[in-house]
Amino acid sequence: MTNSMDLADKKGMAAVRIVSVLREHGHTAFFAGGCVRDHLMGKKPDDIDIATTAKPDQVERLFKKTIPVGRQFGVMLVVEDDIPFEVATFRAEGGYEDGRHPTKVSFTVPEEDARRRDFTVNGLFYDPLSNEILDYVGGRDDIRRKVIRAIGNPEERFREDKLRLLRAVRFASTLGFEIEPDTWHAIKKNARDISAVSPERIREELGKIFTREGSERGFVLLHESGLMKEILPEVEAMKGIEQPENFHPEGDVFNHTRLLFSHLKPPVTEVVAFAALFHDVGKPKTQALRKGRLTFYEHSEEGAKIARKIMKRLRFPNDTADQICECILNHMKFMNVKKMRSGKLKMFLSRPTFEDEMELHRVDCLASHGMLDNYEFLREKEREYANEELKPKPLISGHDLIALGMKPGPGMKPVLEDLYELQLEGAIKNRDEALVRARNKIKAERSQ
Repeated sequence: MTNSMDLADKKGMAAVRIVSVLREHGHTAFFAGGCVRDHLMGKKPDDIDIATTAKPDQVERLFKKTIPVGRQFGVMLVVEDDIPFEVATFRAEGGYEDGRHPTKVSFTVPEEDARRRDFTVNGLFYDPLSNEILDYVGGRDDIRRKVIRAIGNPEERFREDKLRLLRAVRFASTLGFEIEPDTWHAIKKNARDISAVSPERIREELGKIFTREGSERGFVLLHESGLMKEILPEVEAMKGIEQPENFHPEGDVFNHTRLLFSHLKPPVTEVVAFAALFHDVGKPKTQALRKGRLTFYEHSEEGAKIARKIMKRLRFPNDTADQICECILNHMKFMNVKKMRSGKLKMFLSRPTFEDEMELHRVDCLASHGMLDNYEFLREKEREYANEELKPKPLISGHDLIALGMKPGPGMKPVLEDLYELQLEGAIKNRDEALVRARNKIKAERSQ
């Protein structure tokens, strides 16, 4: 391929304008990092970062709209044509006391800036005006060889920023690269240091590993590096938990979970990815031998509890955690869908997490017995009900039950659900019929 990057779209042209303005005012400026790597791999970059000799105050003066996202580190956002671009001053760093952030930053030249970066494949610069690649760290050769290699001494790079331990796994899995032996040895040696990184950043990296291409390999690398044991001991605990061969010829729970990722088709939502990761996390705790048979009774309920604790630890947004737990709680219900009455089935199909649960069910089956009959049955029912309103407004509410003499409390929920199911089946056609049914139910419960 040629060195010329495709910059004909709105984002590309805006990035070139920023570089041109910096150059016109006497500053060196290049595209930097991942966008150069992606270009050399034949991919169109998602984001374009710019590195320059201009300092933050100079960048501010040159552009109309800037945001000082990391002024102390020389990092600004320049908004050009409504698109934000990270513009960072070439810098050298030192004194990483917290294992994440430098306490000393000095502005420098491109060569030195490249050497403080994490991996050779991310240490490249590109001149969009001359189409020249600048490589001070051997990144171009490592892209050609498909190798993730720490720049300089791997031990030092990981001591400086411990998040790089996870980033190495992420780049290797998503890019399909191998991790260079010295870099891999340093990751395994320092895996326990990942605890110094904030839960939010760990969650963010895990999300990128499990929602993108290569997620199965990411799962394996996390395990083999020792990082999974440090971050997700509950997932590591699934290793060696055997399952009945007739349903799970693939082996233990850990291997089954790995195989789920081999069947996911990126891009994958975070809900599906983490539901796949945690769907059987309750099995180690619920495994039992009953009458010579391995069982995992209520493992979905136990799994949802464990998953919620993990997600609280990793600071997942509450809404995302709720959806993932719903998928885990419901994943065993798919085996009974053919036995459901039409009203219950319509309620099942109309739940907010149904599509995510369907994808989880599909890969769960493919990673075990391989039978997709319930999946196909539900797709057929979706087509059958396509012209129906699957979630109409209930004919009566809790206020109606109270007016009919029912005591407020948790006992109202099953009554309302039963009535709604009958409404969906067409057994109750209007509000008057619903009130009659409700009155009879309340009388029946009182007489018990």
